Amino acid sequence: MTAFPLLPRGIRNNNPGNIRHSSARWRGVAGTQADPQFVVFTEAVFGLRALMCLLLNYHRKFGLDSVESILNRFAPPHENATDHYIAAVTKDLKITRRQRLDLESEETLVALARAMVRHENGKPPDGVSGWYPDETYIKAARLAFGKEAQ
Repeated sequence: MTAFPLLPRGIRNNNPGNIRHSSARWRGVAGTQADPQFVVFTEAVFGLRALMCLLLNYHRKFGLDSVESILNRFAPPHENATDHYIAAVTKDLKITRRQRLDLESEETLVALARAMVRHENGKPPDGVSGWYPDETYIKAARLAFGKEAQ
């Protein structure tokens, strides 16, 4: 974890999707897991990659291809304000909640992940356009698609 306690938990943990501990064996997991609930990654690119891998798995294994279907699985209503989450992400993406997404498109995967990161972690500090630069999202997407080695 970084030494910036005022940053959102997901940013501090290099886990901007706030992925919980599970049996999954993610790449880039930090040797010390200081957070009892959420995975801590060594670099943000690995946390973004994990988020994007989850999104791709939802699409490939379960046929989920809309913001509504994806977020109902990722942030289920019994644990989250899922409708609020869906509304925030669809507003960011300028689409409807049931609009079909092409998650096999790097551009779409990056846009969805960026919108989810914004919702999970809130607005970045003034003067910053996003929590991470485009290059970090693109590298994470390429890693998730298996197009780039790390």
